[in-house]
Amino acid sequence: MDELLRLDAVGQARAVRDGQVSARELTEAAIARIEAADGELNAVIHRRFERALAEIDAIPADAPFRGVPILLKDLGWREAGEPYSAGSNVRDGLADAEDSYGVLRLREAGFVLLGRTNTPEFGSTITTEPVAFGPTRNPYDPAYSAGGSSGGSAAAVAAGMVALATASDGGGSIRIPASLCGLVGLKPSRGRVSLGPAMGEGWSGFSCPGFVTRTVRDTAAALDLVSGRYPGDPYDAPALPGSLAGEVGRDPGRLRIGFLSTHPRGDVPEVPEVTEAVTGAAALLESLGHDVTPGGPEALGDPHFPRHFGAIVTNNLAAQVAGLGELRGKPVQLEELEPRNAAMVSAAREHSAADHILATQWVDGFRRRMTAWWAAGHDLLLIPSLGVAPFPLGWIPPGDLSIALGRTAHAVAYTSPVNASGQPAVSLPLHRTAAGLPVGVQLVAAPGREDLLVRVAAQIEQVRPFEHAALP
Repeated sequence: MDELLRLDAVGQARAVRDGQVSARELTEAAIARIEAADGELNAVIHRRFERALAEIDAIPADAPFRGVPILLKDLGWREAGEPYSAGSNVRDGLADAEDSYGVLRLREAGFVLLGRTNTPEFGSTITTEPVAFGPTRNPYDPAYSAGGSSGGSAAAVAAGMVALATASDGGGSIRIPASLCGLVGLKPSRGRVSLGPAMGEGWSGFSCPGFVTRTVRDTAAALDLVSGRYPGDPYDAPALPGSLAGEVGRDPGRLRIGFLSTHPRGDVPEVPEVTEAVTGAAALLESLGHDVTPGGPEALGDPHFPRHFGAIVTNNLAAQVAGLGELRGKPVQLEELEPRNAAMVSAAREHSAADHILATQWVDGFRRRMTAWWAAGHDLLLIPSLGVAPFPLGWIPPGDLSIALGRTAHAVAYTSPVNASGQPAVSLPLHRTAAGLPVGVQLVAAPGREDLLVRVAAQIEQVRPFEHAALP
């Protein structure tokens, strides 16, 4: 059965359709794998195995992913009647009243929902080490972080518990765990996947739902299922020319690709493993016939960006905490939060409404300056997925906020600007450190061009298949 668990979701769905395995047998195998592997990794914090098995018989026979197990990130992907903690003790495991639209579509597609994965408190950092549930460990080395905020999902997929898991990305939270766990992680364009009905937007539009997977075709197929605007959504992504799954294997043509292996802002230290990853990917893309030259958008080097981005995130966190107080019927006290989030909420309370609006207006201008580089004729930007080398658990110290915030700022230097600009970007597992830890590289496309990302990512995967050494 381990061979079936090594298949991607598209392959598992085919195996069920062809009668190689039943939906129940596949689900039971995934449950057994979680029970065997998760004790050390701590990726799955809420298990609903009995309910999942009971739901299998009701899945329509023609559902495209009938019987394929999946795990949901415990942030954003809400399930009716299931505990939802967002990585925090503050919610006390309060259940949600309804499924998110994305979860509804996954159910309709036939996925079997096995449980929820670990995430840092409110998803506000790059490592999954919440006080409420403990740290998630990297399957490649349990002393190392699986990243955040989708660290539980990434660890589960890398360890072979499921073929794919849901994720979300407000400052790099899909791409960073994908990089650290050797996975494919695509952050969609703003508005591509609805956050409804519970929310209209996350982090003032920075946050986007998505997936972590082991193959490009799984990422494409999963995004096809959940993409689409619902009435009342505040954003509408540009229409795609067709299904993303249909882009897999399609010739991308000769593309104009810029690349940066060091950050143009000048305050992000160069990391040899990261530089090597990007220069290696640039050479690979050039060998595939693309026009690859150094350079990127001038806006990426703006020294004022971190301050404005950080202010908007802290303001949104303060609003989220205030909303939780209303939900549970008593205000959330700062001492109930982890030190990082308490400091952020405290800082946000010093901001005025005018301050917040001015920050969003600054980001509006930043977005125009960023995307102008693609409008001028470039197709893709190749940059690191993570601005630091793979790091051990505890590297973001909970008790020293100055060190924690500085290290986090360096880590997200290549990802958070793409959240602000609303563009799609994908992290691909193309490099390893000398110790065997994965290092991802990131490709960024113009707004709405997930189709181009999928074509190029599939082209890369075909000539250099991704290795998944952590699988059983």
